[in-house]
Amino acid sequence: MAVFDTPEEAFGVLRPVCVQLTKAQTVENVAHLQAQLQAVSDSALQELQQYILFPLRFTLKTPGPKRERLIQSVVECITFVLSSTCVKEQELLQELFSELSACLYSPSSQKPAAVSEELKLAVIQGLSTLMHAAYGDIILSFYEPSVLPRLGFAVSLLLGLAEQEKSRQIKMAALKCLQVLLFQCDCQGHPRSWDELEQKQLGDLFASFLPGIATALTRVITGDFKQGHSIVVSSLKIFYETVSFIMADEQLTRVSEVQAKPAAEHRVAELMVHREASWVKNTGDKLTVLIKKITECVSVHPHWKVRLELIDLVEALLLKCSQSLVESAGPLLKALVSLLNDESPDVQAQCNKVLRRFADAKVVVGSRAFADILSENLHSLATSLPRLMNSQDDQGRVSTLSLLLGYLKLLGPKVNFVLNSVAHLQRLSKALIQVLELDVADIKIVEERRWNPEHLHTSPETPAAGQWTLIQRRYFRFFTDERVFLLLRQVCQLLGFYGDLYLLVDHFMELYRESVAYRKQAAMILNELVAGAAGLGVENLHEKHIKTSPEELREIVTSILEEYTSQENWYLVTCMEAEEVGEELMVKQSGLQALTSGAHTCQATSSPAFSKPGPTICSMNSNIWQICIQLEGIGHFAHALGKDFRLLLMSALYPVLEKAGDQTLLISQAATSAMMDICHACDYDSLQHLINQNSDYLVNGISLNLRHLSLHPHTPKVLEVMLQNSDASLLPLVADVVQDVLATLDQFYDKRATSFVSVLHALLAALAQWFPDAGDLREQSLGEEGSHLSQRPARLENGLDVTTAEGIEQFVLNYLKEKDVAEGNVSDFDNEEEEQSDPPEVDENDLGPHVEPPLPVQIQIATDVMERCIHLMSDKNLKIRLKVLDVLDLCVVVLQSHKNQLLPLAHRAWPSLVHRLTNDDPLAVLRAFKVLQTLGGECGDFLRSRFCKDVLPRLTGSLVSQAPVSARAGPVYSHTLAFKLQLAVLQGLGPLCERLDLGEGDLNKVADACLIYLSAKQPVKLQEAARSVFLHLMKVDPDSTWFLLNELYCPEEFTPPHPSLHPVQLRGATGPQNPYTANVLLLLQQLP
Repeated sequence: MAVFDTPEEAFGVLRPVCVQLTKAQTVENVAHLQAQLQAVSDSALQELQQYILFPLRFTLKTPGPKRERLIQSVVECITFVLSSTCVKEQELLQELFSELSACLYSPSSQKPAAVSEELKLAVIQGLSTLMHAAYGDIILSFYEPSVLPRLGFAVSLLLGLAEQEKSRQIKMAALKCLQVLLFQCDCQGHPRSWDELEQKQLGDLFASFLPGIATALTRVITGDFKQGHSIVVSSLKIFYETVSFIMADEQLTRVSEVQAKPAAEHRVAELMVHREASWVKNTGDKLTVLIKKITECVSVHPHWKVRLELIDLVEALLLKCSQSLVESAGPLLKALVSLLNDESPDVQAQCNKVLRRFADAKVVVGSRAFADILSENLHSLATSLPRLMNSQDDQGRVSTLSLLLGYLKLLGPKVNFVLNSVAHLQRLSKALIQVLELDVADIKIVEERRWNPEHLHTSPETPAAGQWTLIQRRYFRFFTDERVFLLLRQVCQLLGFYGDLYLLVDHFMELYRESVAYRKQAAMILNELVAGAAGLGVENLHEKHIKTSPEELREIVTSILEEYTSQENWYLVTCMEAEEVGEELMVKQSGLQALTSGAHTCQATSSPAFSKPGPTICSMNSNIWQICIQLEGIGHFAHALGKDFRLLLMSALYPVLEKAGDQTLLISQAATSAMMDICHACDYDSLQHLINQNSDYLVNGISLNLRHLSLHPHTPKVLEVMLQNSDASLLPLVADVVQDVLATLDQFYDKRATSFVSVLHALLAALAQWFPDAGDLREQSLGEEGSHLSQRPARLENGLDVTTAEGIEQFVLNYLKEKDVAEGNVSDFDNEEEEQSDPPEVDENDLGPHVEPPLPVQIQIATDVMERCIHLMSDKNLKIRLKVLDVLDLCVVVLQSHKNQLLPLAHRAWPSLVHRLTNDDPLAVLRAFKVLQTLGGECGDFLRSRFCKDVLPRLTGSLVSQAPVSARAGPVYSHTLAFKLQLAVLQGLGPLCERLDLGEGDLNKVADACLIYLSAKQPVKLQEAARSVFLHLMKVDPDSTWFLLNELYCPEEFTPPHPSLHPVQLRGATGPQNPYTANVLLLLQQLP
């Protein structure tokens, strides 16, 4: 609280201090005065204002050099006095204004004086406080023509500080002070409302400063981004508020053509500007240049607040100066439109708000309507679009496309004025086609194969419901920024939404047919046009616009779909498969390189054996992308039509299923994604539901096409995909088609075996999945056999007790019969006669003769397929042999519950299977051993003697011969095929021995061969597999296994229970620890 409230008290205290300061102008005296001022009330200060200011002003006026610190302290003291009082005299206001401005005057230069930053900041704050302290109407009297030189000096001084100073604080203070001088500050109480006459007076005065203010602020705005966004925002605000005030149409209409004589000196009068028509025209032209610079720079400014302020600039200038700044309307609208798709939500929202305001207000710029200017700008942009897309970098393309997108949004249906011009439509389409060119040089596109078709329906690339905008990642030749592609898609969608869809589709379909180079880009554009026409992802700014009708859209989609799925556009060469190109490739490779090449290896280079050059990597990649884009289009069409797409399923679903079974990964993923899109659009619950509901005509198509396989080589893939993505309800429908497939396989086994074997594999995998009771039976039989091996059953399957004479007799008879069948001494015919000779059990309700019930459909199919596998197992093509072995394994699984069908087929397949196990490629040996394991689980007694005679010696011999190699090998050995073969044999031998119930001699052979793998020198995985063998041997013959392990290493000595008994001495007890010790101890701990 002030101590001195009355002027008298304050005068008594302040007088000596002021006198002392007048006598000696020092920093200390000024500080003493300011300290005393702190204790004086505002009312007392107001009364003593001029008295207190006198010594301070006297200090500033004293001639001669003065210390900067003294000037700074004086200015700060004056600022303190002005902040607590009001300036009520015009002369005092003008003199103080001049005196403060002179503190930064440099006689030798037009720039501000080279003084300290603290002094500059103090002077700027003093000027700002002075203008705020001006009382009432006195402020308006300050803005008279006579004060023009002083005001102009201060304005140029502040502009120089804002432009040239490095200190961000001084820059901001200078700009705020400039706002105060131009009546643009946001301070409360500062006069802002003027009548028309006062506005004209200020406008005429400020017009003299307009060139300097506009050019200096333009340099600040377009300067380095590092100066800070707040400086640019303030500069933009001053620029558009100053320009919109001086060039306001409302003011200029009241300006007379004849200039009134100003009440000022002649030299001052020459500085005054008369805002007549010619001046407005010249000034508008010059401002247009500056506005173009500002909009081009600020529209790409990294800070969103700067771009937001640009929207206010555009709004102010277009609304207030639409007649005076006619030439600036184009750049201003361009800037506004370019921000329509800004990455900042705030900028987007404000931009949309301003544009809607323009549309509602029906803004007229000059003599032209708002829409006419937009159309003209769009014409101009369409003309230069190809050049811009070719010459700009990614950021430039983003800006250009954002601008194009904004024009399309604003024009809406009026975009047809541009599209109806053939020249502009061609330029627009040329630019889109050019920039959308894909990069097809990457070899990964063609080499990525689909190795696991069973997981087709759970592909991770499958989009979720409603996410139709998710598409495959693709790479373009001329840009890498994902924003460019997103903007291109949005442009095409808006063209489809607002444009003449028939015109656009016809134009791009012509480009699609015109050249292979345009086909992929044209297809991408067509896809987005249809999606846009349906309103997918499009924001409609024009409420009166009527969308394309569903009937018209369906007609257009039908025509595009027919073009996409035509023979020449759908069945393109995507890899160098023999079956794909209609030629048989005879590629002979030796060693493991040929074996690990895979089931569908594409040849990257053309072989000399060809009579004509094959397709290149780039052409195959291009074909792959074309098919993917067309599949993606089908998904878009489904979303666009919704449930109406069901009417097109008969023509669309079959081709998509063909591609879903394609071995090229990208094509398979795209087809699966298209199927999911169809499911969501047509209201199907899943792929299974989609296929089941449309299986009738799919099966019909497969049946018809199988009759002309040379014309429809991809037919098996459709059945394969159907089987992988359906359930058992499909089986009755495809049963006849399966017979057709088998018949066609019998006819073309030497040409198209690969495709048919893949179908058979899918078929048997589906049967095993659809009828899981077979799997349950298998597990049950394994459990029964395991219990049979660990403890002998007390009863036979027919219920006879083996402890009685009848039970023993029946057991021997069954054993002899199974032995004869196993050795092949009894034919199937004899078996049937023997079975028929047995008296059948007559059911009381069965009045007719005994007839065996028909086999289930799946059993009959598995039997027929296994018949073919027996013949194809010895095919010369390794890929086919591997696939056939997989199919054979599944056949055994499906037939396991029907031994009468399985055993004769197993008997016939045995010789070829043994050949695969003993005299074939390591890859085939691995697959054949897997089949052997499955057979062992289902046909144990049937295989026992055959396995021990034909296979076991080879397996044990191979294990023994490879053991030294694996013991010496390094860590890389675990990646070799030899290691994998050893591991598979060791992992499978134990279960086989247990299931086949091998005799003691054969078990000893297995144990001897596996003992060496218990050595610590062997790879860890082989040691673990060897331990698993002995764990199974323990279940069959625990005593013998215990003895064998203790012979290797005996961890303890056995003391006889009585002295009369000799001690038991095992070989393993005498020696020290050896490489087998660790594994032997582990096994002995697990021995029951």
